Amino acid sequence: KSELFTDPIHKETNMSLTFYYSPHSSASPVHFTLEELGIPYEKVQLDLQTQEHKKPEFLKLNPNGRVPLLVHDGVPIFESAAIQMYLGELFGVDKGIYPAPGPQRGAVMKWIVWTNVTLGDALGRFARNCVWGPEDERNAKAGEAGKKDVESLLQLVDDSLKGQDYLVGNKLTIADMHLASWMDYVRMMKFDLAPYKNLNAWVGRITALPSYARGN
Repeated sequence: KSELFTDPIHKETNMSLTFYYSPHSSASPVHFTLEELGIPYEKVQLDLQTQEHKKPEFLKLNPNGRVPLLVHDGVPIFESAAIQMYLGELFGVDKGIYPAPGPQRGAVMKWIVWTNVTLGDALGRFARNCVWGPEDERNAKAGEAGKKDVESLLQLVDDSLKGQDYLVGNKLTIADMHLASWMDYVRMMKFDLAPYKNLNAWVGRITALPSYARGN
C-alpha cells in the first residue's frame, strides 16, 4: 500500500500517473486496463472501511469521494468509463486495445457507456430491492422488474457475441475489459450465465487473461 496522496514522477517516461483504488470496487475495470496496457503507474489503495476516500486530501482530488481516481500529471480524472476511454486514447491505440478515431472507436465507446448506463441501471434496481438495500426500503415488484431487465440485457450481449470472440472487431478492446468487470457483479448476484452460451464463453476468455487476474 503506497503512501496516500502522492503522485510520483516515473523518470523513465517523464510521466506522473497515479491510480487510487479499492479492491472489488468499480475501480476494477480501470485496474484491469492499466495492467493490460503495461504502462508504469503508481497504485494507492484506499481503505473504504476506514473512510480514507472521505479524507480532505482525497476530496480535493475527487470531490465525489469515490474510487477510482486517476491523476495524470497533476490532473485528476474520475469515473471509471471516462478514465478507461482516456487511457485508451493516450495509450490504447498503440497497444491495439482501443481503435483509432472512427466507427470502431465509436463501437467501443458504445459498449462502455451502455454498461454503465443501461446495464448499471438494471443491476442497481435489482440489487437495491433484492440484494443489499435495507429490508424496509425494498420493493419486490421493482426488484423482479430489474431482474428481468438484467436477463434481457444479458441476452442482448449473448446475441451480439454470436460468431465472434469479443465485443468489437473480434479482438480484445477496452470495451471487453469494462463489461467483464461489471459481469463480476452479475455473477456475484447469482445470475445464471449457463443459458447464455456466447456470453459465458466470452467471460471465460476474459477472466483467463493474466491482466484480469492482476487487476482483480
